[in-house]
Amino acid sequence: MNTHLKNFALLIIITVVLVSCLPEKQQDPFQIRKQNIGLLTDSTQVKDLKLAFPNDSIVTSIKGDEFTGQDNDIVIYSKTGNKLLNLTPGQALDSTATIKSIHVLSEKFKTDQNISTLSTFKDINDNYKISSINNLINSVVISVNDINASFTIDKKELPANLRFDMTLNIEAIQIPDNAKIKYFMIHW
Repeated sequence: MNTHLKNFALLIIITVVLVSCLPEKQQDPFQIRKQNIGLLTDSTQVKDLKLAFPNDSIVTSIKGDEFTGQDNDIVIYSKTGNKLLNLTPGQALDSTATIKSIHVLSEKFKTDQNISTLSTFKDINDNYKISSINNLINSVVISVNDINASFTIDKKELPANLRFDMTLNIEAIQIPDNAKIKYFMIHW
C-alpha cells in the first residue's frame, strides 16, 4: 500500500509540473466578449487603461468640469494613429470610474463569431439571438444581450417603406441581409 501511495504522489507531482510548464494562452487584444474587449474588462478603472492598452495612445478629452456631469470620452489610438475605440467612463473626471460603454471604431475588433464593424445584419442574425430592434429617426438599433452589444444600421439600408415611420415595429425579417453596420457599441 505504501508503494501505491508513493506512486500516486509521484504522479500528482509530475502532473502539476507538466501543467505548470504549458504555455499560457495569451488574451487576443482584439477579441470582444460579454465582459471584455481584449485586456479591457467591465471592471477596469480609468486609471488602469494603460495596462489594458500598453502599446496604444490614450487621449482623454475634457468637455466640462466635475460640476457639469458630462461624460468625458477617452479615445484609444493605435501606434499608427488610427482610432480603435471610444470609451465612455461611468463617472466624468474620476480615475476610479469603470467604463460604461465602448464605441468600436476599428474593424480589427471581433467577437468570437467574427462580428466586426465590417459585418452585415445577416452576420449578426446568423450568429446571435437578437434581443430587440429599436426604430429611431435615422436608424435602427439591434441589441444583442449575449454580448452586451448594440448595432446601429442606417435607415438608408432599409426598404423605402420602413425609413420614415418611427411608429413601425420593425422585425428582423424586414431588415435586408446585406444591411451594413453603421455603429457598434458594447455596454457594461
